[in-house]
Amino acid sequence: MSPRDVASYPSLRDRAIVVTGGASGIGAAIVEAFVKQNSRVAFLDIQDDLADQLTQRLQTAGFPPPIYHHCELRDVEAINVAVRDILEQFETVDVLVNNAGNDSRHSIEEVTSEYWDQCMATNLKHQFFTAKAVIPAMRNAGHGSVINMSSISWSIPSIGLPVYVAAKAAIVGLTRTLAHELGSYNIRVNCVMPGAIQTERQSRLWLTEAYKTEILTRQALKRMIMPDEVANVVVFLAADESSGITNQSFVIDGGWT
Repeated sequence: MSPRDVASYPSLRDRAIVVTGGASGIGAAIVEAFVKQNSRVAFLDIQDDLADQLTQRLQTAGFPPPIYHHCELRDVEAINVAVRDILEQFETVDVLVNNAGNDSRHSIEEVTSEYWDQCMATNLKHQFFTAKAVIPAMRNAGHGSVINMSSISWSIPSIGLPVYVAAKAAIVGLTRTLAHELGSYNIRVNCVMPGAIQTERQSRLWLTEAYKTEILTRQALKRMIMPDEVANVVVFLAADESSGITNQSFVIDGGWT
């Protein structure tokens, strides 16, 4: 995260937080942001080396380390096992951040039935089933916040990754129906839609100088948006300070859309 001061939310102290895809990129920034709020944080990923680096870095900085669970999120039973393990340790889950995804580029011609299923499992299916796994604990506690990560890709619209875009659009619909399904239990469900965020992966794979020029031309803010700027909104949506907010989608794209 950047060195500038950020808000502190006492309501997040000791809250049990679960973040999917938390080992790198926006997910790692979210994990770090919650750790710095003195929350109890568990994160799911399959990138063991990056997860260990994140945990060690936070511990070296003097923070209680988050708990890492290796979990293949395309496997529903693996999700259920990981959530059961987290509940055994934390006893509850107060906040779920459905962050994991993969925006690998693909053309219409390349998409097979198998690729469609895998892309949907990576970007959409796990969001429903991870929420399903934590909902009973939230219901028993009488509160909860679920934050689903979508993207502005479906609203621009983007080209060159049609299945990913379809999944990200569906996440907005999923968020809206879950908000109404769960509102009577005081469980809030919101969505965050990042734009072009300067993560390490994006910088390595997609952020050419030409693409950066296009981004900055389209954005109102003439600078790149960083992962911690997304994490700060996620933390707010998890805290009691946003207790009246549900069924909403928050765009973080420097004014692109």
